[in-house]
This record gives sequence, C-alpha cells and structure tokens, in this order.
Amino acid sequence: MAANPDLRDLLAAWPFDPRKNTRLVDCPDGRQVLQARTPVGIEQYELDGRPDGARPQGAESVLDYYRQQLARAEAAGQGEKFALKPADCAELFDEGTLYYFRYLYLFQLRDWPRVIRDTKRNLGLFDFVREHARREEDRQHLEQWRPYLLRMHGMARAMQEWDAQRHRAAVRLVRATLAQIEALPDLELETFQVERQRSLEALRELEQEIEKSQPLSVAEKLERDLRRAVDAQEFERAAELRDHLRALRDKNR
Repeated sequence: MAANPDLRDLLAAWPFDPRKNTRLVDCPDGRQVLQARTPVGIEQYELDGRPDGARPQGAESVLDYYRQQLARAEAAGQGEKFALKPADCAELFDEGTLYYFRYLYLFQLRDWPRVIRDTKRNLGLFDFVREHARREEDRQHLEQWRPYLLRMHGMARAMQEWDAQRHRAAVRLVRATLAQIEALPDLELETFQVERQRSLEALRELEQEIEKSQPLSVAEKLERDLRRAVDAQEFERAAELRDHLRALRDKNR
C-alpha cells in the first residue's frame, strides 16, 4: 500500500517559525541535508553539489556542463563560436536560483564557508553568462543582482573573520566589498539601483557593528579612561593616566 501522501503530521511536528525555519538533518545513508520550513511545507537541499542533487548531462551542474562545452570548443579551435542560446541562459538562471535559496538558508545557519562557496559559484555564473550569452538582454539580466551577490559574499567572509575575533580583517573585507560595489558600472535598471543602495547601507552598518565590538588595546583603554577622568574633573586621576599613557608610548617607540 502506498505511503500516506498527507503531510499534516510531518508539518505539525515542525511548526513554522520564521525565526527558526532552518535545520540540518542526518539521513540514514550518512549524508547531512539542509531543510527549510516554509509556511506551507518543507524544502530540502543537499549541502554539497547541486542543491537538488541532480547531475545534468552527467556534470555537477549546468554551469559545469557549459564550461566543459566551452573547453571542448576551445580545444578544437572553435572557442570564438561558443555562445549561450536563450534556452541555455534560462537553464542557467533557474539553476542559479537554487544556489541562491541554499546560501540564504546557510546564511541563517551561519555556515560561512558554504555561503562563501555558493556566492562565489554564482558570481562565476554571472561572469560566464555576461561573457558568453548570445543576446544582450541575457547578458544584462543577472547584472542587476550583482550588488546584492557581492554583498552576501563579502558579508559572509567578514562574518567568518568576526566570529574568529579577527576584527580588523573583518573590517578590511567589508571595506573591500564596499569598494567593489561602488566601482560597478552603472546600469539604468531600477533593481540594480535599489540593490546597490541597500547593499552599501547594509555593509556600512556591519562595518560599524564590527568596529564597536572590537576590543580596545591598552593604549586605547587608557585614552578612554583619560577622557572620562577629564570630563569628570578628576584631575589627579587624569594626570596619573596621562603618565601611564606617555610611558606606554615611549616604550613602544
């Protein structure tokens, strides 16, 4: 007899909560998968390889398949004739969406290495389509989302450093990502304009948060305490702190 197709019991066992809608599940075959609870169901993603587990044309992904096709064309001296048709681009766009959903859920789980991997992969997809699509509209289609993708890639890299208490490295990565987005060629597309502005704002907020959490050096703590002592008119303590600060600076010269 076929299994009961009604999913109500399964969904009831994991009530929808937008703040806790992702989890990692160990499967009987030993692999681990990512699951996401939506208001009406459960989605499942493979953690590695293509998110849906498919192997199109025997390749790990559609992008890998077309890269192989390009390599064959170049090996045969026909590389300049390689071009992605509209149907090819549509297939690549759909696949990129799968990776997009997975890295969003991985971001919630703070799985920074996999977010970095998937966003880097989709940046490669953007570049491949821009370089090889036959139609201009296909070449431009993904570019409107590039600011957002750069933001997610940069934030994941910065968060990985921040979690490891490497605050300065995290700030450098945020600033480098800001520079990348600011340097993008301007597109007269509303989505591009909105995503660039949102991405810049989000990155600047992250930069401020990281800087606020950065531990102070001994000298910085003395400077802070000195300012507080002066503001409180505790001049004897201020003089003592000033002497300590001067001695520390002389020592570090």
